[in-house]
Amino acid sequence: MTKETKRYIMGYTILVLLLLFLMTASLFSGSVSFSPEEVIKVLTGAERGTTAANIILSIRLPRMLAAMVLGGGLAVSGYLLQTYFANPIAGPFVLGISSGAKLTVAMAMIFFLQRGIPLTSGALIISSFAGSMLSMGFILAVSSKIKRSSMLVVCGVMIGYICSGITDIAVTFADDSNIVNLHSWSMGSFSGIDAEDVKAFSPVIFICLGAAFLMSKQINAYRLGEVYAQSSGVNIRAFRVGLILVSSLLSAAVTAFAGPVSFVGIAVPHLIKKLFKTADPKLIIPAAFLGGGVFCLMCDLPARILFAPSELSISSVTALAGAPVVIAIMAGRHREQ
Repeated sequence: MTKETKRYIMGYTILVLLLLFLMTASLFSGSVSFSPEEVIKVLTGAERGTTAANIILSIRLPRMLAAMVLGGGLAVSGYLLQTYFANPIAGPFVLGISSGAKLTVAMAMIFFLQRGIPLTSGALIISSFAGSMLSMGFILAVSSKIKRSSMLVVCGVMIGYICSGITDIAVTFADDSNIVNLHSWSMGSFSGIDAEDVKAFSPVIFICLGAAFLMSKQINAYRLGEVYAQSSGVNIRAFRVGLILVSSLLSAAVTAFAGPVSFVGIAVPHLIKKLFKTADPKLIIPAAFLGGGVFCLMCDLPARILFAPSELSISSVTALAGAPVVIAIMAGRHREQ
């Protein structure tokens, strides 16, 4: 067994163990704590209909699964965007893609809820995807005119601010009680996600994850330059379209149910690359998914525990955890230059 193989096995082992620990902690901890015996009885079906069963099965278990799956999807989306733009701080939140998705979801909710029409999970994903593609279209148009990666990021941040400003104004002046509750969602939160929501977004996330993994060979060639990728038989146009669709759909699925979640898509791929000391997509894509789940579960615990029964927005905590990583990335690039 080579040194690299041992490192990869160790990396995956660390991620899996952290994920299992945080999943367990998410079920045990909260404004009301439960003993291991109570949780085991509920999960094995030995205890039904009790307060503990209702809290664990209806609230904590779906929330834990949401943080794990959506966090993983967001990390993979960030990795794909960083690959596409060859920019280390490209991500759904920074480039304004999450904000565009937030805008269209909020507008769809306001339009339909004011008319007494509930939105299905499919409609949420479709409207979120439409907003993601609109923002992505703007970024692609800008990237064709501006070659400096720093200016591209600035443009993405600006479109994000514009979309967020419009969303905040719309939510503020909404008069329906259901729409007013969108405020917590618009700040980013895994709260309120139920089992039906998990069943709705999980297939989307895992299909996109599978598609990203199947593109690993093309991604590896693309990382070495377009000329090399073309000489290796990669259809650049089709590859780019696929990469855009997969990354946008991943971001859209997350935003539709959890709102905009910051810095996960930027920080996690870099942390994973540091852990594995490689950029091989076949290793990084599944590892980024696990790492995104670990990162979001780790951030969701203090978000719902520190000031219980009140909650912090998940984006506030992910920003505190992820921003130092981005600063370290930029400092490292400055030293290299």
